[in-house]
Amino acid sequence: MRETIGAFRFLFVAPFILLMLVVINWLTSPGDWWVQWAALGLGIAWVISLLRVIRAAIVVGGLSALGLYLWRRHESQNQRDPNRVG
Repeated sequence: MRETIGAFRFLFVAPFILLMLVVINWLTSPGDWWVQWAALGLGIAWVISLLRVIRAAIVVGGLSALGLYLWRRHESQNQRDPNRVG
């Protein structure tokens, strides 16, 4: 759970980190764009974080659908036999 929250947060923080690095690169050495290597690393990490968040969303959605299915099944059984206990 904590990893997923961190991955979600990173999806919003990484572009600001990259923007800050671009500004630093532009101010310190405008002819030498070393920031491209930082962008590559952050981009790879960003894609991995995105996949982690998507995986968590699919799992939560699947569990929600299963819970709804079981609840509806339980409700339909209670409507057929109202005297049934449990």
